[in-house]
Amino acid sequence: MSDTTTNEAGLARPLAQLRSVLIPGETLEAWAIQMRPFALNHRRLLVAATSGRLVVLTRKLLGGFDVATIRWQDLEEVTLRVGMLSADLMLRAGKATDLATLAAQGSQRIELKGLRKEQGQAVYRICQSQDQAWREKRRVRELEELRARSGGIQVTSSPAVAGVAGDDDAVRRLQEAKKLLDAKLITDSEYEAIKAKIVSS
Repeated sequence: MSDTTTNEAGLARPLAQLRSVLIPGETLEAWAIQMRPFALNHRRLLVAATSGRLVVLTRKLLGGFDVATIRWQDLEEVTLRVGMLSADLMLRAGKATDLATLAAQGSQRIELKGLRKEQGQAVYRICQSQDQAWREKRRVRELEELRARSGGIQVTSSPAVAGVAGDDDAVRRLQEAKKLLDAKLITDSEYEAIKAKIVSS
C-alpha cells in the first residue's frame, strides 16, 4: 500500500515490524496508525488489514512489539466512527471455526481510537468486505447442509421398520425444505423438485 505518510519520521520501523510478521503469500491491503494526541501514555498502535487477517501491532516503550491477530472468519462486527480529524474502529470477534454459522461464546471487543481518518476508513472498508464474504460463505454452507438434509435419501436396513421410519424421515425432510422456502433460501421450483424427490423416495 503506497501512502505519503510512510515517509513520516518514526513510521518506517513499525511498518517494517508489521511486514516481518506477514506469512508467505499474505499481502498487506491497508493499514492505519494512531495519531500522536491519542497515544500520550503509550506508543502508537498500528492496525493492518491483510489478505487473511486483521493485525494490531502494539510497540513497547523499551523496544519490541506485541501482535494481536483476528482471523477474518472470526470477525463478527465492525463499526467506524469518523470525527473531524480522526476515526475510531470498533471490532467484535469470536472464536468461530472456518465456516461455522455461530461463533463460540466469549467474543472479544477491541476499540482502536484516534486512527488517521483516511487510513481508518480504508481498513474499515476491507473489514466490511471480508465480513460480508465470510457471511456469504457461511450462508452457502448452511444452505448446502439444509438441502442435503431435506433432499437426501434415507437408506433403512430393516424392511420391517422402513414404513414407519421412512414416513417420519420424509415428513422431517419436507419440513426442512419448507423452512428453506419460507426463508427464501430456495426458489419455488427448487422446493417442488426437493418435494418430488422426497415423495418418490
